[in-house]
Amino acid sequence: MLLSGNHASHKNCCSLSIARPFQFGIKIEKRLIYYNQNMTKLFTILLASITLFGFTSCSTTKIARNYSTTVDGKWILNTIVTEGITGKFKATVFNEEDFECFIGSTWMFNNNNNLGSYAISKNAGVCAAVTRNIRWSIYEPKGLPKEFQFKRVDAKYKEMDNGAGFRFTILQLDATTMVLKNDFQMEGKPVSFLYNFKRI
Repeated sequence: MLLSGNHASHKNCCSLSIARPFQFGIKIEKRLIYYNQNMTKLFTILLASITLFGFTSCSTTKIARNYSTTVDGKWILNTIVTEGITGKFKATVFNEEDFECFIGSTWMFNNNNNLGSYAISKNAGVCAAVTRNIRWSIYEPKGLPKEFQFKRVDAKYKEMDNGAGFRFTILQLDATTMVLKNDFQMEGKPVSFLYNFKRI
């Protein structure tokens, strides 16, 4: 996730890099750039762009297979709720568009081949129309809630973003509703993005 203000190219900035290795060769580095008009500096925090290992073999248990079956189908991203951030800001998510452009986007998930897509509509010149293929699965961290993960892929289903992907805690998943949560730290404070999907 990349959060940025109106002047993302601000020259006088300070930066902090955080790289937290995960087991099984998984390394998480989230990218966050945040600018608040009440602040005098632009902070760049490396927090989360996820490099996934053994991506296609993660969904192994019966519970994970049931999750995948429930995810299968067409969804609309109704709302994105932010927690822990105040003031006006912009947030480019999934290396694609500002998070507000994803509100109303449609998502397709195929459980048979773990492929899918999302589509963003053009909006008054602010949001470009985009249709992006993805590869997705359910990840099962030991002793923690199940997680949804995906990678962007091109028209030939080759991985984009140097093989990095995106992972979210599954807060709710049933026949009609899916809520995904992305947590990270900003200036030592917890920040969350909640993605609220409804089945079409």
